Amino acid sequence: MKKYRCIICGYIYDPEQGDPDNGVEPGTSFDDLPEDWVCPICGASKEDFEVFE
Repeated sequence: MKKYRCIICGYIYDPEQGDPDNGVEPGTSFDDLPEDWVCPICGASKEDFEVFE
């Protein structure tokens, strides 16, 4: 699964780890995140993320 980076603060969303502190189970792809999910560091929306290679 692809990782995604917040273009505002640089946080990397790794689907293998998820975001358990915010209710996102490990194995959740970026596309399957809730629409209201935000960056846990800066609060940016999903639109502010790009694929991280």
